Amino acid sequence: MPLRIAIFASGSGSNAENIVHYFSGSSEFQFPLIISNQPNAYVHKRAETLKIPSFTFTKEQFFDVKPVLELLTEYNIDAIVLAGFLLKIPTLLIQHFPDKIINIHPALLPKFGGKGMYGARVHQAVKEAGEPETGITIHYVNENYDDGNIIFQARCPISATDTAEMIAAKVHLLEHEYYPQVIEKIW
Repeated sequence: MPLRIAIFASGSGSNAENIVHYFSGSSEFQFPLIISNQPNAYVHKRAETLKIPSFTFTKEQFFDVKPVLELLTEYNIDAIVLAGFLLKIPTLLIQHFPDKIINIHPALLPKFGGKGMYGARVHQAVKEAGEPETGITIHYVNENYDDGNIIFQARCPISATDTAEMIAAKVHLLEHEYYPQVIEKIW
């Protein structure tokens, strides 16, 4: 029976779409559901194109956990992939899916992680720190932001002339290349 994975996303959903395309035709992995905390996030348009149901939960509904767990149960979800999801995962959800929730972070943790460190903020901080390299970190989710056990990291060099936008583009390429591969390998 295939592993049924829900994708949680707050933004454009390019990683979500990339993951679904990577596994299209797979008999081992299914992505029957996308959840967001943003009703106008572009991930809903991508979900529509991919013919995957997508749902939005307010912050209050999400932290209540019960409506989210009911939906995940209804769809027989076995694991969760965070793809640009900006809310902290409640402890009850983590307990319900032990070692079955993973996240991707656009930097080499433990550097440039924690509350408020996401997207462009991370790339700007990396640039301002004068780092010679950056990358991605894929990790299990625990009760703290960007603190779960690291599963995988990939690196790319940064030149002194790279802008935060150029750094973001390099990192995005790593995300699209490696996130699906890591999902396939660990589950």
